[in-house]
Amino acid sequence: MTTTGNKVLIIDPDRAERTVMASFLRSEDFTVDIGENLTDALRKLPGGAYGAMILAVDLPEMKGYEAVSIIQSIDPDIKIIMTSKSNSRELEAHVREQNIFFYFIKSFGKEELQLAIHNAFRS
Repeated sequence: MTTTGNKVLIIDPDRAERTVMASFLRSEDFTVDIGENLTDALRKLPGGAYGAMILAVDLPEMKGYEAVSIIQSIDPDIKIIMTSKSNSRELEAHVREQNIFFYFIKSFGKEELQLAIHNAFRS
């Protein structure tokens, strides 16, 4: 069994969002890798042994919820936290159809994200 420790992979095309989330998680003693698109994720996942992944809905190549099955085919145990800047019923329905750990709307504040990450490593 591969050890995931407290490694988190953040995939978000928005540099500012990636930087803020990475800084926040590092201050919470998580080891963080970042990438801006699905290609970066697919390069990092095989050897990364991540316990959790924060994945933006809006990726350059496709919607994040469309990428979940690809990601889970590489690492079926990774806990995916899907993020979006805004929400709609249709978007939430697409996201919730996937086998993800948590859906985080960025406008809700980082306390909810903090709780989700900590819970991902406890389950």
